[in-house]
Amino acid sequence: MRSNDQNFSGTATKRGTAPLYTPEQRARRDSTPWTLVQGILAPIQFVIFLVSLVLVLRYLDSGEGAFAANVSVVVKTCALYLIMVTGAIWEKVVFGKYLFVPAFFWEDVFSMLVLALHTAYLVMLFGDLGTERERLLLALAAYVTYAINAGQFILKLRAARLQGNAGARSEGAAQAASGTAMAASA
Repeated sequence: MRSNDQNFSGTATKRGTAPLYTPEQRARRDSTPWTLVQGILAPIQFVIFLVSLVLVLRYLDSGEGAFAANVSVVVKTCALYLIMVTGAIWEKVVFGKYLFVPAFFWEDVFSMLVLALHTAYLVMLFGDLGTERERLLLALAAYVTYAINAGQFILKLRAARLQGNAGARSEGAAQAASGTAMAASA
């Protein structure tokens, strides 16, 4: 039985923290074009979010620019759907499952809330339900959840980067120790 202080590849980890990727998953992540797609779409969606947030807040503050605010929320929602679909494909390629893999379970759960709120906004908009203000307040709530979800993913990516760096350092140390042992035995 292995210690909680080591992951499946034998490298030390923080007690109780499972590594984000197995070596095989990391290799699939690094080789799939879907990683690049996610890397391009995420910042684009974030810029769309920022522009739309300004337009929504402008409308809520002044009552002006409802059309621009609504168009921006629709564009943001389309970008969200695109990144959700491509993200699910990425998870399938890397982890073998479309959503709710252990490594990204809570991020995916919260993503469903983000998606539900954005979709509810579209239903209200295209169904002409509620007032303009109520719809854009719902969009604002969707944006708050999106910001939290984006933060979850940023923290997860940072953790993956730190684990990758720690793994590389420990592999380098193992190779150096192996080289030293070989030199000593020669």
